[in-house]
Amino acid sequence: MSERIVSVDRTELVPVLFGSYDENIMLIQKKYGVTIINRDGDIKISGDEESTFKAFKTVESLLFMAEKGEQINEQSIRYVFSVVEEGTYEQLKSLSDDGICITMGGKIVKPKTLGQKKYISSIKDNTIVIGIGPAGTGKTYLAVAMAVKAFKAHEVNKIILTRPAVEAGEKLGFLPGDLQNKVDPYLRPLYDALFDMLGPEAFARQQERGCIEVAPLAYMRGRTLDDSFIILDEAQNTTPEQMKMFLTRLGSNSKIVITGDITQIDLPDKRKSGLVEAVKVLKNIDNIVIHRFSEKDVVRHKLVQDIIKAYEKYYAQ
Repeated sequence: MSERIVSVDRTELVPVLFGSYDENIMLIQKKYGVTIINRDGDIKISGDEESTFKAFKTVESLLFMAEKGEQINEQSIRYVFSVVEEGTYEQLKSLSDDGICITMGGKIVKPKTLGQKKYISSIKDNTIVIGIGPAGTGKTYLAVAMAVKAFKAHEVNKIILTRPAVEAGEKLGFLPGDLQNKVDPYLRPLYDALFDMLGPEAFARQQERGCIEVAPLAYMRGRTLDDSFIILDEAQNTTPEQMKMFLTRLGSNSKIVITGDITQIDLPDKRKSGLVEAVKVLKNIDNIVIHRFSEKDVVRHKLVQDIIKAYEKYYAQ
C-alpha cells in the first residue's frame, strides 16, 4: 500500500476539484482503484504504488487547472487521464498562457489541450497550416479566434472565411432566396464563430466595410488575397482542382488555415478529396505545417470521443 499527500494552499479549490457530490473524485478513484479523502485541505491518496502515483499526478494537474480558472468536469478529467498515461502532464502548465481573445460573453478563448496549443503555435509561426482531425477538436473555432486576434492587432486588413458547398446542385435549388441565401446554411458555423468573437453588430459593420467576408469557395476563383487571414473550412469536401485554386489565391502578407476531417468526405461519385491530396503534395514545403488532431483533443461531450474511437475500431476491422 502506497500513500501520497497533495497539499492545497487555496482551500476554496477543494470543492472545485471534488465536484458536485464528489463526482470528480469518484471518477479518479474508479480509474485508478485508489482511495482519495480530504483532510483539512490536504488530499490523501492511497492504493498500490503505480496507481497512487498516477492519481497523485492527476489531482495535481487538475488543481493547477482550477487555480487558472479552468472548469473541472468529466471532459477535462478524461483529458488529464490521457496526458498522465503518456507522461506529458508537466506540459499542461503551458496551457495557462494568455488566451487568444475574449468573446462577447467575456469568455477567454484559449487552447484546452496540448494538441490545440501546438495548433495555435503553428498558425502563429507559419503562413499555411492544415488542421486535420475529428469533430469537436476546435479546428475552426480556434482558427477564427486567431483570425480575429490578427485583425484586431492590425496584422491583416481582412478576414475571409470560406467553405465548399458540396450540394451546390439540386438540393440548393430547393432552398428559398437568392444565391447568398442558398449558400448561407453551409456557412452558418463560420457565422456563429464570428458572432461569438465579435458580436452581431460589430460583425455586420465589418462585413459592410468589406473587412470580413464569408463566402462559398467558388467565390475565390480569379482573386489574389493580400493582407488577409483566410480560413477554408470543411476542406475534405474540396476537389483537387478546387484546393489548388484556393491555395494559389495566397497574396502578400496573408495567412491561410485549412481545416477538415478526412473521415467525413461527402463528395459525390467517390471523387478524390483535395484535402487528402494536398497533405501528400505539400508535406515537405517550408512554412506549411500539417497538424493532426486526435480524439484526445475533442473538447465536446465525452461521448464524442467514444463515438470517434468506436468508428475507428469498426473501420479498422
